[in-house]
Amino acid sequence: MAELAKEAGISVRTLRFYRERKLIPPPRREGRIAWYNDHHLARLRTIGALLERGHTLSGIAELAEAFENGREVGDLLGLGAPSEETPVRLTPEELADRFHGEVTPENLAAALDLGYVAVDGDHLVHISRRLLDISAALVQEGVPLAAVFEAGIRVRKHAEAVAGIFASLVRAHAPDKDVERLRPLAKSVMEAELSMALDRRLNRPGDEPGAGG
Repeated sequence: MAELAKEAGISVRTLRFYRERKLIPPPRREGRIAWYNDHHLARLRTIGALLERGHTLSGIAELAEAFENGREVGDLLGLGAPSEETPVRLTPEELADRFHGEVTPENLAAALDLGYVAVDGDHLVHISRRLLDISAALVQEGVPLAAVFEAGIRVRKHAEAVAGIFASLVRAHAPDKDVERLRPLAKSVMEAELSMALDRRLNRPGDEPGAGG
């Protein structure tokens, strides 16, 4: 326990408190010896990153309980399960290989905030294979993962607004229609509008790609 606390940069007293609150899983025991591993250290570093981002211990405990019981982090954050996206199950090593040193406690905390990643035992579950592949591709092109997450927050805000516009449109003018059945129309509109917006933005002389809200 003392060795784990030293590696995590916390006191043994704090580590005992985290164990009592069930924020970390119990160690593997051999007789009177308790063995901790890299997964315990990663959990402690993630707890530290979450605390720095303003999460409370009660909130972190709720997340930890959800992880141990196999619930999706998206359920806790009000995101729900994706209806068309394919979750991806990865080991921490596989995730690190995809992002070339960008899987830090701070970035993992950001992924938890967004609901992109949940913890399932010794594995991580990413909520969407498409988002995982796109994020990895951007990192390979030199975009920091933290910047990808910041953009993801902004994109989600706009996506929520667009989804609200489409749902309100259908419910107001075609109340007898199944909104879920018509969702491919909304996706097609957004793909076309995004394509034309990219044409306008990328072909505009002197325009700054990162400008705007």
